[in-house]
Amino acid sequence: MEPPGFNPRALVVYGGGGHGKAVIDLVRATGTYEVVAVVDDGLPAGTQVLGVPVVGGAEALRDLAAQGVRLAANAVGGIHDLRVRVAIFDRLQEAGFACPTLVHPSAVVEPSARLAAGAQVFPLAYVGGEASIGFGTIVNTAAVVSHDCRIGDYVILSPGARLAGGVTVGERALLGMGVTVNLNLTVGAGARIGNGATVKRDVPEGAVVHAGAVWPE
Repeated sequence: MEPPGFNPRALVVYGGGGHGKAVIDLVRATGTYEVVAVVDDGLPAGTQVLGVPVVGGAEALRDLAAQGVRLAANAVGGIHDLRVRVAIFDRLQEAGFACPTLVHPSAVVEPSARLAAGAQVFPLAYVGGEASIGFGTIVNTAAVVSHDCRIGDYVILSPGARLAGGVTVGERALLGMGVTVNLNLTVGAGARIGNGATVKRDVPEGAVVHAGAVWPE
């Protein structure tokens, strides 16, 4: 049974930094949810992020749930340490929050594509036919995920990343800005591809491809 104040549109954003601002704008653009609070472990309560009040750190989640908030968006980018982003998802789940899929109205997601919960698709991005996007994955501004791609959980596709058809990206991989991955290749779990790199062969799990490089180097 939901509390008396339950609001099915109310949503809390966890993280008030740069990605937090982008997520607030994304949520507002969808017109589906209302951002009622920001939770941030490093910002003082009472601070405002794009006009939304910071209500405290993780300890505030219990009070928000008691007030009837049941939805959340993870706005901790995790570029420097993806484990932090994954831990936030775990924290939200333990507190009883669900993370809806968020798609900006200017993005194009083909009807046959599949997006898991917690995925975030930002402005001007494209997700092609029968592509799949995993839980908690970020498809950032103007990124291209072509037909039949398989993107795992907690992946970060940075602005302008371009994946040709049939690409597989393992969970927790990070593809930097402007990365290009050629047709039918695999980027292994936990791999990190630097800005502007071009991938011409499979990338093993945990490998690092340096910015601007052509893989294999």
